[in-house]
Amino acid sequence: MSRLGKQPITIPNGVEVTLENGVMTVKGPKATLTQNLRDDVEIKIEDGVITLSPRETDLAPKLWGTYASIIRNLIQGVTEGFTRILEIHGVGYRAAVNGNQIVLNVGFSHPVELDIPEGVSVEVVKNIITLTGNDKEALGQFAANVRKVKKPENYKGKGIRYQGEYVIIKQGKKAV
Repeated sequence: MSRLGKQPITIPNGVEVTLENGVMTVKGPKATLTQNLRDDVEIKIEDGVITLSPRETDLAPKLWGTYASIIRNLIQGVTEGFTRILEIHGVGYRAAVNGNQIVLNVGFSHPVELDIPEGVSVEVVKNIITLTGNDKEALGQFAANVRKVKKPENYKGKGIRYQGEYVIIKQGKKAV
């Protein structure tokens, strides 16, 4: 039994939720988001409350809590939005926004250019990259792609990391 799936989801004022043919559409003051959902979980929208209950299929218990979490993220995305903050550590490492691309200079012989996905905005101040967007999945994937360009290494801690991420620094070789 899913603890998340059992809890009803309240729809805040100014948010409209519809479910048609397995596609959930959430409209709010900031954006409109859609999500394809399987019919393994029964979703009822009544009186400003969404309730979920599993059907008699093999995937239903597994998707029950997942769909509850996805619906909560859609509602939060159209009302508040999401933010991811990345930090760049290293001498000479920097980032810049150039049109619809983010340009990263992180110790390679060439700058790395990544296309910014639609719905995600990027702001760079010194060595802090702030990513904001309404779709949590797209935002998290783009943040992971930026971090993947230069992961923090274990000896000096240089690279791109999430804000608050702790990197364990290894001890180097000792002189004899």
